[in-house]
Amino acid sequence: MGRESLGDIEHLVLLALLRLGEHSYGVPILEEIAARTGRAVSRPAIYIALRRLEAKGMVKSRLGEATAERGGRAKRYFTLTAVGHQQLHTSRTALLSMWAIVAHKIRKARS
Repeated sequence: MGRESLGDIEHLVLLALLRLGEHSYGVPILEEIAARTGRAVSRPAIYIALRRLEAKGMVKSRLGEATAERGGRAKRYFTLTAVGHQQLHTSRTALLSMWAIVAHKIRKARS
């Protein structure tokens, strides 16, 4: 697999999955992102990002049991893969490197 870059929402979804642990699904992921960032992300945006991440091999999914509370529908649970962990590490390293170069400029601009 070639090097895949992450979109903003994809990055947040991977971080939320890492924080929430295995077997997370769309709503808790959405709530985690909103709680940690204050950013309102639509439910469809979360599921689109999850599908893209699964296609890239960064997450895997499985269907849970159907429940009466969901009208007989099953939840789809997502788990971060080793590829997803590696991509987060690569992304973090690149961002920290870039921030190290420009942090002083931001501090100056705010003064």
